[in-house]
Amino acid sequence: MGVNNPLAKRIIPCLDIKNARVVKGVNFVGLADAGDPIEVARRYNDEGSDELCFLDITASHEARGLMVEALREVAKEVFIPLTVGGGINELDDIYALLSVGCDKASLNSGAVKNPRFVDEAVKRFGSSTIVAAIDAKKTGDRYNVYIHGGRIDTGLDALEWAREVCDRGAGEILLTSMDTDGVKKGYDLEITKLICDAVPIPVIASGGAGTMAHIKEAFEAGADAALAASIFHYQEIAIGDLKRYLLQNNTEVRI
Repeated sequence: MGVNNPLAKRIIPCLDIKNARVVKGVNFVGLADAGDPIEVARRYNDEGSDELCFLDITASHEARGLMVEALREVAKEVFIPLTVGGGINELDDIYALLSVGCDKASLNSGAVKNPRFVDEAVKRFGSSTIVAAIDAKKTGDRYNVYIHGGRIDTGLDALEWAREVCDRGAGEILLTSMDTDGVKKGYDLEITKLICDAVPIPVIASGGAGTMAHIKEAFEAGADAALAASIFHYQEIAIGDLKRYLLQNNTEVRI
């Protein structure tokens, strides 16, 4: 239960950002406003989140860089690890994030287009700084990797890509199921378990949390962390209550 317990599962609120506002949608579309990013980040910091994930969801699609100044303000307000993704295509992007106080860079479209980017980022900044984000959608009997905020099907097999980014040195995988994202009927436990079993690095489950039990199920499927947005943004579940529930159900978390 202590802060230094390496086996403790992590709870990570996700701030999807568009036009400098926190937004949330269903299946990557139908985005609704969910608040000011600095205010939302401050609240999560105070409520006991283990980390925060900050995703600029249209940066790659709009072919623009990250909102570094906005991130500088967020980093001033939070004292927990901050992971940032969206529009990261070169080493200078990662350097810019780290220089304003962010802790990890989440690579998705930039890594799929240029897999060597993962190698270079790991060599420059270390595995613990690099998160490989995988947006997966079921296609027939397998899961495909999507990029540009879920707009482009790359045809890559998600399981094979997970193994590859692991081999290239990524320290963590952020796995989002596009099929369950925002639906609040539970994580896609099938792909979560497949990838958790396939790689030795931590996996963050994302997409579909609607109840405390859903988060517990993701951990039982092998996830090291659970990421959620809607249930936290709209204060349907308090992080403190969630952690107490998990502890009561034999899931180790940091209190």
